[in-house]
Amino acid sequence: MAFSTQDNDEVLSEINVTPLVDVMLVLLVVFIVTAPLLTNAIPINLPKTEAVAPPEQKDPLVVSIDGAGKLFIDKDEIQAELLEFNMAQARAKDPEVRVQLQADDGVNYGEVARAMAAIERAGITKLAVITAR
Repeated sequence: MAFSTQDNDEVLSEINVTPLVDVMLVLLVVFIVTAPLLTNAIPINLPKTEAVAPPEQKDPLVVSIDGAGKLFIDKDEIQAELLEFNMAQARAKDPEVRVQLQADDGVNYGEVARAMAAIERAGITKLAVITAR
């Protein structure tokens, strides 16, 4: 309670938030303690099986653009005009081909966009753009 020494009859009403904070902290501790117990509420004995190897995935084609703007498929340098043709050939060999595109930090964005458009025109839909962390 707040008392005023003045002769003013105004009531000073302020909310004391300390009890509210105490209650919230207690609830937080309760939830932290009980949350791990709720994850496995139904005990089930799962059957044992043999380990199965994941299906073999082919390595993706890596299209690289270096700082000078040169294009590479895996480690082979190609002309920019031949990228779409090479991607179409790769798709003809494997319709599920995956392509990873990586470009140097200093490469003009227009060159990267042209490479992406050529890959798309070749009919390849699985494209990953590789960046550094």
